[in-house]
Amino acid sequence: MRTLAFIDASNLFYGGEKSLGWKIDYRKLLQYLRKKYGVTRALYFGGVEIHTFPFDYLAFESVPLEDLEDYLTERIKNEGKELNEAELLLLGRHLQRVRFYRKLQSFGYELYLKPVKLYDQDDGSTKRKANCDVDMAFRLMKEKENFDRAVILSGDGDFLPVLKYLREEREEIIILARGSRTAREIRKFAGANFRDFVRLEKALRFEEPKK
Repeated sequence: MRTLAFIDASNLFYGGEKSLGWKIDYRKLLQYLRKKYGVTRALYFGGVEIHTFPFDYLAFESVPLEDLEDYLTERIKNEGKELNEAELLLLGRHLQRVRFYRKLQSFGYELYLKPVKLYDQDDGSTKRKANCDVDMAFRLMKEKENFDRAVILSGDGDFLPVLKYLREEREEIIILARGSRTAREIRKFAGANFRDFVRLEKALRFEEPKK
């Protein structure tokens, strides 16, 4: 059975360590998906901070990580002395995130990354958001001839229409999500094909290397 995995990073992982209580080992996760379900491709949808990197939405489906890494590295190198401590720390943290994504690529994940956008809130605060729901739904439809079964790592109720359609087309749908962040309608839709991600701690927990 041809099986693909579709991973909604914002729904499943962001804030993961704080809300899960343990750190995910992404190499183990991919190995688990391959062994348990026979996944041949794992498509990962998420956001990335690009600052003033010149990203062309019309030319690229995903932010080019290697170019972004070079850009952020050069900014830190050339502007580091002019930036205050908070700005420098922020750039450094976002550079580490880019390197984390490149590591995911090296493991074998297929990344679809959108720039994080800033939105001013009524209370004067700023919200960062990179909503990838449409991108993931589009890719589910675009790839539908390439799989017989899809493992969906998300509990977002917005995916229900496309998941219902795919199942009507006789594709098998398995939901692997965190119970506490899974919409009621998604759990009802999945039925016996719902798997609670939280129960996979033993198999997927990241263990720090022993010194």
